[in-house]
Amino acid sequence: MKRTKKSILLGAVLSGVLALSSVPSYSVMAHDELAGDLMEKGEGAGFGKNTTRILEGTLKNLNEIAPEMKVVREDGKQNSFGDVYAHKGFAYVGTHVQNGGNGGVRVFDLKDPSKPKEISVFANNDVPGTWQEKVIVKSVKTQNFKGDLAVVSVQQLDRKNPNSQGGFLIYDVTNPYKPKKLGFWKVTKQTNGTHELYLTVKENRAFVLAANPYADYYSHGEEKDFQIVDVSNPTNPTTIYQFDPRILPEVPEDFDGYNWKSPDSKTRPAFNHSTMVDEKGKYAYVSMWDLGTVIFDISNPAKPIYKGRTTFASDQQGSAHSAALAKGGTVLIETREVYNPTKATYEQSYGYTRIFDIKDKKNPKLLSEYKSELVDDIQDGVTFANTVHDPKVVGNTLYLSHYAGGVRAVDISRPSNPVEVGKYVPLNSDIWGVFVDRNYILASDIGSGLKVLTKKHVDHDRDDD
Repeated sequence: MKRTKKSILLGAVLSGVLALSSVPSYSVMAHDELAGDLMEKGEGAGFGKNTTRILEGTLKNLNEIAPEMKVVREDGKQNSFGDVYAHKGFAYVGTHVQNGGNGGVRVFDLKDPSKPKEISVFANNDVPGTWQEKVIVKSVKTQNFKGDLAVVSVQQLDRKNPNSQGGFLIYDVTNPYKPKKLGFWKVTKQTNGTHELYLTVKENRAFVLAANPYADYYSHGEEKDFQIVDVSNPTNPTTIYQFDPRILPEVPEDFDGYNWKSPDSKTRPAFNHSTMVDEKGKYAYVSMWDLGTVIFDISNPAKPIYKGRTTFASDQQGSAHSAALAKGGTVLIETREVYNPTKATYEQSYGYTRIFDIKDKKNPKLLSEYKSELVDDIQDGVTFANTVHDPKVVGNTLYLSHYAGGVRAVDISRPSNPVEVGKYVPLNSDIWGVFVDRNYILASDIGSGLKVLTKKHVDHDRDDD
């Protein structure tokens, strides 16, 4: 049945060649480093040697309007890039590990989105031998601080470096032209650091939910992968909660912080990759890889209450990577970063997106799965290129960063029947993050940095089953 939907974003394709990017090999492990089959992001950014793919489409209503960003450090070298965030007309772009990391967060003025202007950089020289992937910026009002607060993930390139340390940095960016360092929260030296994080504000207090992969495993339980840190006084961040997965009935007492003997009798990886919180600051969604997306009531952040979690079929790699919410917090979007599609005893597929009804937080119900045309296209030597990465939702449109697949726009007005309505695929696409701000979409490409896209609401025909 064909019906017309009003005011749904119809994205478009910028036809592009997807080829193997020339990206150096890195020793740092950002994801499932204990699995033994990891390629670092950026290494598998194309489709394999001597392989070229064209994704064809029509350019409509989604246009790249800014020139390619060329961010060069004072030493003349360029970093690769991490995630992107926007706040009050400024874009904050994290950096990856190329050329030794320490690229910090690059801040761009977006008064004219077609001409982003880099105005400052921060968190770049604070901790030697680290990289700064993730940044969250929010307006905060507490007894100790009033203004715009930025929290930045800090990860070590080499845990053996005595001068290095992982955790997260806290900056005052009330004046984004002159960021000021306020504090540094440290996680155990034995782990790489804080991979992803989230900042939430409630009742005149501010909290960071930190994802510290393998902290439990490497510290033998002394510190945990998921920690909640009170940053109401940004100069004195204080840990108030740590999550022990052993409180869950499905996790045995002998869980070692990584190897989980799941109910399907498989030994699966379970570690915290990412965190996020709903707009009211009530529920937290913690991406625990094969343990699924774990849901907590954090009405009292010092005493979270476990509510429920998503589960997987026995032949599905879990790889719960990131989460987003839709429909007023009643629908959960879960992206799964499966980069090894030929793992024994599992389905032959790269990572794809799952959509859940979570009105009952104790019992998430799978509504649908969205798969791009890339996820079942298994190719030798291709890892991250074909998997989905991060989700963002605005209204009834889900935006996905998809590495070589660029940015995808998916109509989820009917969560049980998601429909791709557009895609943007730049040349040599390696899209890490996506963020929607006002009337434009921001994307961060590992190799080339910030992308600025315009969007337009139009009428379009949607084919529904």
